[in-house]
Amino acid sequence: MSLHIVLHEPLIPANTGNIARTCAATGTHLHLIHPLGFSTDDRYLKRAGLDYWHAVNIFHYDSFAHFVQQHRDRSGRFYFVETWGGRYYSEVAYRDGDYFILGKETTGLPREIVEPYRDQVIRLPMSDATRSINLANCAAIVVYEALRQIGFPGMS
Repeated sequence: MSLHIVLHEPLIPANTGNIARTCAATGTHLHLIHPLGFSTDDRYLKRAGLDYWHAVNIFHYDSFAHFVQQHRDRSGRFYFVETWGGRYYSEVAYRDGDYFILGKETTGLPREIVEPYRDQVIRLPMSDATRSINLANCAAIVVYEALRQIGFPGMS
């Protein structure tokens, strides 16, 4: 088993490429919910991921409902990363197999998707100087916290 990063309709290819590189380095699976704001052939996407694409397990879904249907019988839990989350990402006891769901860079996740999971919304602390933290940085922060908690399995 491993951790999972789920990107809901990402818009910026460089962010997705950087997240893919984090996934390759950590053994984390990457799930992309369409539509994407770029082509998977995009040169910026490929450049940001460097030559690590072969080491990433990538899954594609037509919609959030399709994603949920495919993972209905999962053992991992869903955590939605949002600026308005009820608790800090560091206050959760993560398990191997958990999913971190992040939204579009411009708007985050649609409320109707998150509403049924309100108790599973987490956030990163930040000052009022910015409205959000870069998507790739958010993904890396939550994945490494989860990995720290579960003992960095398979990593040296």
